[in-house]
Amino acid sequence: MFLKDFKEFAIKGNAIDLAVGVIIGGAFGKIVSSIVNDILMPILGIVLGGINFTNLKYVIKPAEGAVPESAIRYGNFIQSVVDFTIIAFCIFIMIKGINSLRKKDDTPPTPPAPTKEETLLTEIRDILSKK
Repeated sequence: MFLKDFKEFAIKGNAIDLAVGVIIGGAFGKIVSSIVNDILMPILGIVLGGINFTNLKYVIKPAEGAVPESAIRYGNFIQSVVDFTIIAFCIFIMIKGINSLRKKDDTPPTPPAPTKEETLLTEIRDILSKK
């Protein structure tokens, strides 16, 4: 029973579409990360006075002998925030474009049929107006 249900779920188009979306999203994320890391951040670093964001850190405890330093690497966090912002913006633009390509239904919705009470009241009104 469980395997049958799983097979039906896996064969449905939605599960396959989701898998394709995740794979393409992962590849898209790598492309955007490369654009940010290799193109945008160096330019931003030059504009801000030669700062390399990946090297920005706050050292909590310096290295001692074989013990490595303990540091808060906030430069990597800044890099990740820029990556996320660009990816989110690109996905927003893609979804906006896809939604604009969808066929728009401009026909107004049909009004609901009158209820029995409304029909009866209408008949009573017509009878009274004839008298």
